[in-house]
Amino acid sequence: MARYDTIGRTYTLTRATEPAYAARILPLLGDASPVLNVGAGTGSYEPDDREVVAVEPSAVMIAQRSAGAAPAVQGVAERLPFGDGAFDAAMGVLTVHHWSDPAAGMAELRRVTRGPIVILCTDIDAWYRTWLGRYFEDMADLNEEITDREIADLLGTDRIEVLETPHDCRDGFFAGYWRRPEAYLDPAVRAGVSTLARLDDARADRFVRELSADLESGAWYERNADVLVADEWDIGHRLVIGAGTG
Repeated sequence: MARYDTIGRTYTLTRATEPAYAARILPLLGDASPVLNVGAGTGSYEPDDREVVAVEPSAVMIAQRSAGAAPAVQGVAERLPFGDGAFDAAMGVLTVHHWSDPAAGMAELRRVTRGPIVILCTDIDAWYRTWLGRYFEDMADLNEEITDREIADLLGTDRIEVLETPHDCRDGFFAGYWRRPEAYLDPAVRAGVSTLARLDDARADRFVRELSADLESGAWYERNADVLVADEWDIGHRLVIGAGTG
């Protein structure tokens, strides 16, 4: 069973396309068509002005794609059911950390792609430097992140760009609520974040308890005064831009 068959049932309640992210991702694809979107989920960030093919392992996520979304093939990055050079471009958004074998997945992406490959991933060290990181310092086992540098190496590129996150981000990924800490007390929000959704009860209760106490006492606001006046924040998201060999 794919991971999101279990944790993705309410995904669309809190996850959507963030326009500022789309404005950075889509131009990197140029005018390429067709485009492959791997780990496509419900279709956020897919271009709507050209041919797109989505690959997604979870039937639950595929079922939540809108009626007008690109056609989706149930499958995994490590075994793409396409011929060499079948696509002019490829993309993957916050997906690589869910792959069982990132090296194999990247090799497959390069094989089936003739042009640009755009991967949105997380610099986990930068993420741990955010205020959220202090609540998860002993939870490294939950962050199955391959680093942005490792992804770049697998794609044969050194092009990595910082992608800052707006304070009112519409996409409820892990640090998407960085200026709205009270949101993390909402079970629906936590259910939309894969790492939080997979926490055991003890860890989840501890996070909620500690954050609630810090918000109630004012300690969170004292520690994060700079966060409260920022319009954008570096939560660790990185764009890795490479190219296929197909």
